[in-house]
Amino acid sequence: MNVFIKNPVLSLLFCIPSVAVAQSENIDTVPSRGLQEVVVSAPTVLRKSDMDLYIPSSSAKALSKNGMQLLQNLKIPSLTVNEVLGSVSSLGNAVQIRINGRVASVDQMKALSPDDIKRVEWIENPGLRYKDASAVINIVVRNPDLGGSFMVQAMPALTTAWGKGNTSVRLNDGRSQWGLDITGQLTDIDIHRDYFETFTYPDGSRLTRDERPRGGKMKHNNAAATFSYSYIKPDTTVIFASISGLRNFSQVEEYTGLLSLSNGSPNVNVRDKDARNGLTPTVSLYVEHHLAKNRILAIDAGTSYYRGLTTHDHLENLDGTGALITDVNTRIRDHNTSYAISADYTEQWRSSRLTAGLSYNGSSNRSTYLNLGGEKYHQTQNQVYFYGEYMKIIGKVTLTAGLGAQYSAFRLRESGLGNNSWNLRPRFSFAYRPGNVSRWSLSFYSWQVSPSLFETNSVAQQIDAFQWQIGNPDLKTCNNYRIDAKYSYTGKRISGDIGVNYQFAPRSIAPFYSWHDDGRLVTSFENSRGRRWFSVYIAPTVTVLPGWLNVTGYLRYGLTNTRGTDYDITRYNWSGSVTAMAAHWGFNLMVQYNHNPTTLTGEKEIWGEKVSLLLLAYNWKKWQFGAGFLCPFNKYDTGSRLLNRYNNNEKHTRLDMSAMPILQISYNLQWGHQKRGVSKRVNADTSVEQSRAGSR
Repeated sequence: MNVFIKNPVLSLLFCIPSVAVAQSENIDTVPSRGLQEVVVSAPTVLRKSDMDLYIPSSSAKALSKNGMQLLQNLKIPSLTVNEVLGSVSSLGNAVQIRINGRVASVDQMKALSPDDIKRVEWIENPGLRYKDASAVINIVVRNPDLGGSFMVQAMPALTTAWGKGNTSVRLNDGRSQWGLDITGQLTDIDIHRDYFETFTYPDGSRLTRDERPRGGKMKHNNAAATFSYSYIKPDTTVIFASISGLRNFSQVEEYTGLLSLSNGSPNVNVRDKDARNGLTPTVSLYVEHHLAKNRILAIDAGTSYYRGLTTHDHLENLDGTGALITDVNTRIRDHNTSYAISADYTEQWRSSRLTAGLSYNGSSNRSTYLNLGGEKYHQTQNQVYFYGEYMKIIGKVTLTAGLGAQYSAFRLRESGLGNNSWNLRPRFSFAYRPGNVSRWSLSFYSWQVSPSLFETNSVAQQIDAFQWQIGNPDLKTCNNYRIDAKYSYTGKRISGDIGVNYQFAPRSIAPFYSWHDDGRLVTSFENSRGRRWFSVYIAPTVTVLPGWLNVTGYLRYGLTNTRGTDYDITRYNWSGSVTAMAAHWGFNLMVQYNHNPTTLTGEKEIWGEKVSLLLLAYNWKKWQFGAGFLCPFNKYDTGSRLLNRYNNNEKHTRLDMSAMPILQISYNLQWGHQKRGVSKRVNADTSVEQSRAGSR
């Protein structure tokens, strides 16, 4: 398991959020309350047909030092913003971030000055032009023609080698803006793993292996730089170009332990290590032209290249004698390229809108297996997507309907194997607003998930003494269908959402396991018999003391059923988040507890992270100082459980520390005014895949 991706606490625990207080949303008024040196006002909220517009109050801006902190202070129901984890989510699902319509990262959002943010667009039911996004936050910033900014942040831990920093520079000249962003991350922490597994052989006999931890290490060191240029001639032409590079110096997850076996064999020393490093440059070009009043054509193109090394090492030897049992050394050198182009046409009328678009994504992947004498594996992937969508407002009712179609194909050069398919993507949404405080909505939409390079790779990869992994080149693209129903309420003291979700993937991609005649337990992948997911939730925001203390959060019940080769599993779980925020005398205090959802894919259950935070921040002129603790109320623990009839295992990954003290220092210097940046209406997806070596 790639912990750096699935466990953001372990890779992005380097920043302290500045916490502030804003009242519950109010449509017609902007109430304020003076508390000695602090005046806290609620944002103005405008309910549109397809989004909610949040206009930040001056006090919320004053208590924030970057765009992410301001987003947290808006207190949008069901939205969880956590600067420590570097995440923005809605009910446990990732939210797509955009700046003036252009897809952006958390670091880019942090580089925004709160004073330059005009409004925040919250889109809970994105249309077809957003493709697979479950929800979208679009931050709109101003567009003056003079000025500049310099922002820098440093976020170190006090008791271990953790740290993250970023610097952002903007220079405006007439209709042009030049920008440079640099980020860096350092992680070198001690972790350990508890691992328990039982193998059941075809004849019914069993072998249990219980791994007791002896040590472990996690490293994640990288740096990235982006140079950008934009040109804006309002209501006529927009041009945006950028070149960036990400250097992953080391990404390591290593464990050592002692295995005891149920068959009475001597204890076994085990060392398990997964590592990756590489370089990813990316180039992007965006052009937008207004053909006539309310008619806009936008084109985005880009390409990415990845060159890197992925390794997996697994060593087992007898405790005491050191006699070698298993020695696995997998080395995969990647040379992968991704290229994409997207076009979008929008025509807007007073009470309706038409949107249509076309996109192409392609990739060429070459993986060289150094441990197999340089054996090469080539794969090409192509995807074409086009859609049309129409929105109409009829009194208090908003209707949206659209249809997309996606063609997906991939081919393996060495074997000639591969697959292709056409998939439809229908969408319909209905919204009814009887007044300013209530809104009812119902939506149905679908999307596709194509098999990854990792899942189709047919090269046999050894994992440990028993397990191997072989991808399935016959996998097909999977359709996902979802229905959302929600009621939203906006009051002076209480706001929030109540909703129900249902999702169905009839041929979802999932692992399956089988014993081979040579005694290997092989993991492969299949289009399973389906995955169903149901949830119900409530997400309130409560102003406890107007202008001083707010409490927000959500509580969710989820039920998941998966079916595949020889299994039919149903699991349910509770998840939720609660955040209490107070401000007084220039200090901001936040207490937060997050229990993320547990996911079930095939026969594997992955537990959601449980994280608590206690943070105190103080703003002084252009500076911000913060201090706090990670996990002061609980010990960090995440893991997974496999419920397969041949391999039943359970894994826990834990930090070798209790409450961790962390600091944050930031400086924000501005002169003149800040350029708005590009309102990018369409985005070409140039994400490039990376090989994964099989691991436990």
